[in-house]
Amino acid sequence: MERGSSAAKVSSIFIYPIKSCRGISVSQAPLTPTGFRWDRNWLVVNYKGRAYTQRNEPKLALVEVELPNEAFVERWEPGKSSYMVIKAPGMNMLKISLSKPREIADGVSVWEWSGSAFDEGAEASKWFSDYLGKPSRLIRFNAASETRPVDPEFAPGHNVMFADLFPYMLLSQTSLDALNKLLKEPVPINRFRPNILADGCEPFSEDLWTEIKINKSTFQGVRLCSRCKIPTINQETGVAGTEPNETLKKVRSDAVLRPNRKQQGKIYFGQNLVWKDKSTGGKGNVVKVGDPIFVLKKVSSVDEAVA
Repeated sequence: MERGSSAAKVSSIFIYPIKSCRGISVSQAPLTPTGFRWDRNWLVVNYKGRAYTQRNEPKLALVEVELPNEAFVERWEPGKSSYMVIKAPGMNMLKISLSKPREIADGVSVWEWSGSAFDEGAEASKWFSDYLGKPSRLIRFNAASETRPVDPEFAPGHNVMFADLFPYMLLSQTSLDALNKLLKEPVPINRFRPNILADGCEPFSEDLWTEIKINKSTFQGVRLCSRCKIPTINQETGVAGTEPNETLKKVRSDAVLRPNRKQQGKIYFGQNLVWKDKSTGGKGNVVKVGDPIFVLKKVSSVDEAVA
């Protein structure tokens, strides 16, 4: 594809400050090497430091998170009066200062990674313990002392905070529309928790993108996004069902998409990305709604894509 022609545009941007809680739709977001600023910076854990996610605590889907509008302005820094606001059904509002906390929580673990993090304190601990009905803490990633590398097989030298696997995930509206035509009850985009929602491209064309440019930043498509049970959880009720995963198994499994490859029993929807030119300084490292997406490199079929 010619560099002068855009393949799609950014139609929505989503940030998920607390892993597995509700996302925030924003008009622009500053880039960092570990994802959009504020994305998955926080995590709810039990008293052994193990992560709570919607996989084991679907009630987290009902937790709303708000950040100041200026938090998404490039190079903005929080002051003493800057807060993250957290709400949930039946709970009083919780305010978390965006200034760095002083307490340290040791022995935090997410998947294969373990390390230390900032502890947001007793009030946050009580709020989440009361909401979930079990001992809980709210922690913040300590980027000053910790790194959490992504799988070096796919993106050596890149890191995340509390995201599952990679810093960014892109999905297209046309892919969602194509899936919803197969479902008895259409599902909204929040089931899939993308960071970047694209529109104007052919359905599932993002499967093929291995390098794209948005604004002045280049992203590498490193791996098709394999799906867990979270898309089956209704984000308005916190109740799990069987769809859309049952339908995805029929049309988006590795057996269907990649019959000549080793079968892993996975289903795919979306593309994981890393920020390729993450060391670039200067201003303008932001993505905005309406930005054109230029495809610089792509594979010719999904069977050739990395998964």
